[in-house]
Amino acid sequence: MNSTSIPLVAALALVPLIAACAAFMPEREFDGAQMFAQNCAACHGADGTGSRAMGIAMEPPATDLTRIATRNGGTFPWNSVMSTIDGFGQGGHNGAMPAFGDGDLGEPVLIENNGVSTPVPAGLLAVANYVYGLQK
Repeated sequence: MNSTSIPLVAALALVPLIAACAAFMPEREFDGAQMFAQNCAACHGADGTGSRAMGIAMEPPATDLTRIATRNGGTFPWNSVMSTIDGFGQGGHNGAMPAFGDGDLGEPVLIENNGVSTPVPAGLLAVANYVYGLQK
């Protein structure tokens, strides 16, 4: 085998691996900030503090999303946050956040948590990442 065919053989060997990875990539990208603005800000406020009049008037009042990690001993509880958004955790509204209950949160992407790969809808992950970024 000559020296020019070695890179070609190596590249061809990667094709199945690349194809397998592509199977777990979302078909479309989700903008967590935009999704939050459209679906969450009415109750939690644009800044996530829950200070929006509608959020304060709710029973129970909308949660301050900027202090989730603080309330959890300094660690952001990814699983709990995503479960609350999609309704699995049966949060304060006895189900999914109203905007996401029956919504299309996209194709699943694989995330690794404690060494275990778990499929999570791409939109759900985008919103959770945005909320993570709001932490003070």
